[in-house]
Amino acid sequence: MISRRSNPKLPPAVVVGMDDLRGVYAARTLARHHVTVIGIAKNPKSYGARSRACRRIITSDTSGQALLDTLVTLGPQLDGRPIIVPCNDMSVVTLSRHRDHLSKWYALALPSVESVELLTDKVRFFTYAQQNNLPVPETRILYSREDAEKAAEELAFPCAVKPPDSKSGRWLSKTHLKAMKVDGGADLLSFYDQFRPYAEALIVQQWIEGADEDHYTCNCYMNSDGQPLVTFVSRKLRQWPPLTGDGSLNEECRADDILRTTLQLFQNFEFHGLGEVEFKRDAVSSKQLIVEPNIGRATGRCGLAEGSGVELLYTMYCDLAGLPLPVQREQAYRGTKWVFLRRDMMSGFHYWRKGEISLLDWFRSLRGRKVYALFSWTDPVPFLADLVRAAFLVLFRNERRKRARDSRSLKQ
Repeated sequence: MISRRSNPKLPPAVVVGMDDLRGVYAARTLARHHVTVIGIAKNPKSYGARSRACRRIITSDTSGQALLDTLVTLGPQLDGRPIIVPCNDMSVVTLSRHRDHLSKWYALALPSVESVELLTDKVRFFTYAQQNNLPVPETRILYSREDAEKAAEELAFPCAVKPPDSKSGRWLSKTHLKAMKVDGGADLLSFYDQFRPYAEALIVQQWIEGADEDHYTCNCYMNSDGQPLVTFVSRKLRQWPPLTGDGSLNEECRADDILRTTLQLFQNFEFHGLGEVEFKRDAVSSKQLIVEPNIGRATGRCGLAEGSGVELLYTMYCDLAGLPLPVQREQAYRGTKWVFLRRDMMSGFHYWRKGEISLLDWFRSLRGRKVYALFSWTDPVPFLADLVRAAFLVLFRNERRKRARDSRSLKQ
């Protein structure tokens, strides 16, 4: 239950990125422990910015000079040494580059500046991974049409194509998909011609064969000595959109090989802070291949970790605040599930239309111990706001299609 009674003896937390699920998770988690939470949101009308877990919401860009100015203004107003909890990659990069200046007021857990730059830049990371024989799918970076033509000739298909940053304004102006599947060289060249203007480069990788259930994630928090204080492993059961989307139904699980590879990767960087590595098990080779790392920020698995009895975010908070670490830092592997109901209904409908599951199968998959992505009796507005937004988008899309049909009819 979210508590509005904060403990003035605890340093406040500043959650950077209250615009989506990750910010909601972080704010709710810390508020339950009586921490005063100040949220920063780029869009004050977003569903996350309506969470009652925050004592106050500040409207500001969540990266760049605007974020820095906001934090410099806010810092002297807060008691103690506030803990910064970033929730997106660009926030992490901004905070990392200005950490020395911000350290006058705030505590922040991040590895070195160089490590942050490498691990948040997909182009640099996959170049590093291939040079150091990390378990990643065959990868090419497309800077030019010539690069695309060479990849089309040399790679085996299908492949996945994605931008270095799927959250950039340029990319989102074209599509909200994080990645797309291409089935041949001609498809790759067509994709390149269509999408290259919307990204600095494109990343093309060998497609990893497997079902949604083959996608695993390991989260951790490592202290300033590079030692893991808490770890958490989970996997997808369904996702939305299909093939390359975010998990709509996830569950905690045990996968020791995933845990080992994650810790080995981060320890190579003398890592400090929150870290996550996404994997997919190749159905052909049975190898666990790295999809991408996410570092220094809250991620989509934080809610499942807490619902499973693992205090992931709160461990970071306590470590930075110099407080005793929480007792609940070890997975009990009870099979707890996390569900984003609206998206999972869309995913279930998709697989039902394909004849892969029945309505009864979908209901059965939700049985057992679970936590909800947005729904909360003590903080209901983000859930309701997301439903209203989704309904509006559907109505707007249907109206636009109707106008297009009417226009075509008039022309005929």
